[in-house]
Amino acid sequence: MSGSDSSNAHSFSVNRRALMAGTAAVALSAALPANAKARPGPLNFLFIMADDMGVADLSCYGRRDYRTPVLDGLARQGMLFTTAYANSAVCTATRVALATGRYQYRLPIGLEEPLGQRPVGLPAQHPTIASLLRKQGYATSLLGKWHLGSLPDYGPLQSGYDEFWGLRGGGIDYFSHDYAGRADLWDGDTPIQQVGYMTDLLADRTIETMQRHGKAKKPWLISLHFTAPHWPWEGPDDQAESARLGKLTSPTAAMHYDGGTQATYAAMVYQIGRILAALTKSGQRENTVVVFTSDNGGERFSDTWPFTGKKTELLEGGLRIPAIVRWPGLTRPGSTSDAQIMSMDWLPTFLAAAGGSADPAYPLDGLDLRPALAGAPLPERSLYWRYKNLAQRAVRRGKWKYLSIAGNEFLFDVEADPLERGNLKNRYPDKFAELVSAWKAWDATMLPLDPASSTFGHSGAELADHFGIKP
Repeated sequence: MSGSDSSNAHSFSVNRRALMAGTAAVALSAALPANAKARPGPLNFLFIMADDMGVADLSCYGRRDYRTPVLDGLARQGMLFTTAYANSAVCTATRVALATGRYQYRLPIGLEEPLGQRPVGLPAQHPTIASLLRKQGYATSLLGKWHLGSLPDYGPLQSGYDEFWGLRGGGIDYFSHDYAGRADLWDGDTPIQQVGYMTDLLADRTIETMQRHGKAKKPWLISLHFTAPHWPWEGPDDQAESARLGKLTSPTAAMHYDGGTQATYAAMVYQIGRILAALTKSGQRENTVVVFTSDNGGERFSDTWPFTGKKTELLEGGLRIPAIVRWPGLTRPGSTSDAQIMSMDWLPTFLAAAGGSADPAYPLDGLDLRPALAGAPLPERSLYWRYKNLAQRAVRRGKWKYLSIAGNEFLFDVEADPLERGNLKNRYPDKFAELVSAWKAWDATMLPLDPASSTFGHSGAELADHFGIKP
């Protein structure tokens, strides 16, 4: 997500709108750099998450065919993470980790890749980023995508959010707001209908919510979960394409394998400039933390250079995501960090900054990132993944990565070899064995795979570059 109006127009051929605690928390100590100054009063948190955005889909991360001036500007005002990871290569699982601050594999809903029609969800009794901040006096809002279970048992209002406006499923048409003919637009627990392009509607709602919270003089968390640039590939002027898809009877028509272009993709991703401008106009910029990231690696039209792999794959391109943070008084303008961070780290970070603590019955796996945000190093840790499709496994420790896909095992130095081409498992057998053993020990502490859980991956029948993969 980047610009919002013609003053921020990108240089793409469609010249119209700009592109859019480990096991214990790290203590923020006196070792933090001098730029880490306290802000007056409690902090607000504006957490913005794109859907399926690749790590190089922003020009500040290397996108080559269009510019993203607003988010490039946000990076200049704060910190850009060069080694940010999603907790999963697909949306539901990552959103479980984001909500709970824990590995998603600790909960049945976290085994869904992604959630389909099974009656599972995020349990209402489980502490979440919203419920924990609400205990600290925060107003909490989720605007956009939920995808963590259906009513009556599961929903944002059941999991700590004071208000919700958006969709409950995994994706909807940008104009009709339905999936396979089923409407999916909600205000709280009430289904609604509203005319408009989904990205515009979410921006409007976010601006109204920020203004309302500002007048209430109460700290707030707004989780803005855009659906863009998730399929279907519809820009803000593509009503005709929406109408065409609406006439198709296939339940997978919305996945839009017969459409999309790079130009459409660029046109889909915008509106953040308008939101940031409204934040400044409201007078809340100097006490509001802004985070921009994605839920997993990129899909069909995204850029993942210099990595290979896409969404649903534990190659770096399926896991690496953009992460930009503007934290007044903490992040140094124009700074970068190579700290290895993960989606589950945002809960402990926000909670610690708000003066709260985790529920001891639900110990966190994520880290408090404030030392890294202030320019200090984080302790080295191992990051773990598994993905049911093709029996994928991965662990990252330092520069090393163990990867297994369809029974084929690899050891990569992903710092020297980000494309994951040189398999070093026979050259460094001790390191390979160490990471395999670590992955197995970690996996034994998680829920076992569920034969009935959903999983998804592309095949050669859908994407030509996956020609060796069968459905």
